[in-house]
Amino acid sequence: MFERNPIGYVASVEGAEVTVVLTAGAAGAAGVGDMVVIPSERSMVFGLVQALLTEAGQGGEGRHVARLALLGESLGPETDEFVFQRGVSVSPRLGAVVRQAVTEDLSRIYAKPAKSSVRIGALHQDAAVPAYMVVDDFLGKHFAVLGTTGSGKSCTVAVLLRSVLSAHANGHIVLLDPHDEYAHAFGDLAESVSPDNLVLPYWLLDFEEMAQVFCSGEQPYREVEANILKDCVVAAKAEFLRGLGADDGALTIDTPVPYRLARVIELLKVGMGRLDKPENSVPYLRLTARMDALRRDRRFGFMFGQLTVEDSMAGVLARYLRLPADGRPLTIFNLAGVPAEIVDVVVSVLCRLIFDFALWTERGRGVPVLLVCEEAHRYVPRDSAAAFAPTRRALSRIAKEGRKYGVSLGLVTQRPSEISETVLSQVNTLVSLRMSNEQDQLFVRRAMPENAAGLLAALPALRTQEAVVVGEGVPVPMRIRLRDLGDNERPRSDTARFSDVWATPCNDKGFIADTIDRWRRQVR
Repeated sequence: MFERNPIGYVASVEGAEVTVVLTAGAAGAAGVGDMVVIPSERSMVFGLVQALLTEAGQGGEGRHVARLALLGESLGPETDEFVFQRGVSVSPRLGAVVRQAVTEDLSRIYAKPAKSSVRIGALHQDAAVPAYMVVDDFLGKHFAVLGTTGSGKSCTVAVLLRSVLSAHANGHIVLLDPHDEYAHAFGDLAESVSPDNLVLPYWLLDFEEMAQVFCSGEQPYREVEANILKDCVVAAKAEFLRGLGADDGALTIDTPVPYRLARVIELLKVGMGRLDKPENSVPYLRLTARMDALRRDRRFGFMFGQLTVEDSMAGVLARYLRLPADGRPLTIFNLAGVPAEIVDVVVSVLCRLIFDFALWTERGRGVPVLLVCEEAHRYVPRDSAAAFAPTRRALSRIAKEGRKYGVSLGLVTQRPSEISETVLSQVNTLVSLRMSNEQDQLFVRRAMPENAAGLLAALPALRTQEAVVVGEGVPVPMRIRLRDLGDNERPRSDTARFSDVWATPCNDKGFIADTIDRWRRQVR
C-alpha cells in the first residue's frame, strides 16, 4: 500500500467542489495544482487543489483551508491497483480524511491512454510523470493554443505537431504562418510554400473573392462592377468548358473552372462598346484597369503569372494537402510576403478549398486534414465587421461542420477575447499558456469545457514552456511542462536581442543596399 500522508479533513461538499481544513503542520504540504485523494470504503475520489486560504475561526485564530475541484474516482476501497475514471459518482463524506497523492497515483491517473496517444511533456507537479495527448480526440474535435505574446505559443505548436508527426508520418497538416516562423522548425518534414513558389490560380476564386480582388472597395461602384464581372466570368468559364467538349449545364459563378482573364477583358470591352452613353462605361474601365494592373504586378504573380490557362486544380490540391505525403506531411504557407491587400483572399481560398474538397470526396475515400491557423483573431474576430466575410465564413464552417468530413481546426491566438465566441465554442481542447490580461482569462474560463478553475488561476504565473491543458484531447485536465525542442526544431520567433546587438557598432552597410533591392523586387 502506498503511503499517502494525511493533510486534512473534508469540511464541506458543494457539487464538484470540496473544502478541506488542513491539519496542523500540513499547511505547507499542499500547493495549488496538487493532486489529493479522499479514500473511503466505497471509492477513492481524486481532486486538484484550486485555492489555499486562511479563514478566521473562533477566538480570532485562523485555520488553513484548501478548496478542491473533483476530477474523478476509483470505485471500491483504497488500493494500489485502482482504475481511475473521470467524473464522481460517490461524493466524499464530511470529516473524511484527505491525503496527498503520490507519484504512483499520478502515474495511474495520467497513465498513457489505451487510445492512440503521444507524449507532449511532463506534469508540472511531478516531472517523473509523462503527459500524454489523445491524438484522435485532440485533432478530430478541434483545439486552440492560447497565450500572451512571448509565452511560447509557436514553440507549443511545434511541440504538438512534431509529437503527432513523429508517430504518424503520413499525416496531412496545413499551417497558415503569417510571420515566417515555422519553416525553420520543421525542416524537411514540411513543404514550405512562399510567394516565390505559391501557385493559386485566379480562377479558383469564388464570386465574393473575385469582387474583393477586382472591384472597387466603396459602394455603389462595387455592386455595379460585381454584376458586370459576374456575367463576363460565367461566359468565359462556359467558353472554356465548351472548348474541352464538356457540359456547362451546371456551371455557376462559384464553380472552380478555369477561364482566361484575357477573354474576360475582351468581353468587358465588348459590353462597353454596346453602351449608349459614354458615362456608363466607368465600371468597365475600372475593371479592365484593375485586371491589367494585377497582371503586371509581380507581387501577384502567384495568382496571375501563369502563361497558359490549364486545369491544374488536382495538382494544386495534391501538393498543398500532401496527397501523398512523400515524407513531408506538413504544408507551411508563409503569408509574410503575400501583399496585404490580398492576404485575406488567399486565406479564404485555402480554407474553402480544404473544406470543399473534403465535402465532395466520396465517403470512405478521403483522408483527414488538420488546418492550423496562426493569428486566428485576424480571420475570425469577435467583431464580424472587422473580418473579411468569406474567410470568417470558411473557418466558421470548418469549426461547425469540419469534423463530419474529416477537417479539423487548430486555432492559435494571443488575444482569445478578440476571437469569435461561436468558433471558439466548437473547440474541445484548450492549451492555455501564460495569460495576464483579465479579459482574456475571463473569456478562457467561459470557454473551458472542464471544471478547472484551480488550474486557470495559475495562468498569469505560468512560466515559459508551461501550459494548462483541458478538454477531450487529454485524459485529465493538467498543468504540464512541454518537452524540450532542439535548436533546429524551434520556430524563428525570438524577440530581438537589443542588448547583444547594440553592444557592438554596425559596420555592415551592405545589408542596406541588399534590403532595398529585395524591397523593390518584392523578394523576401
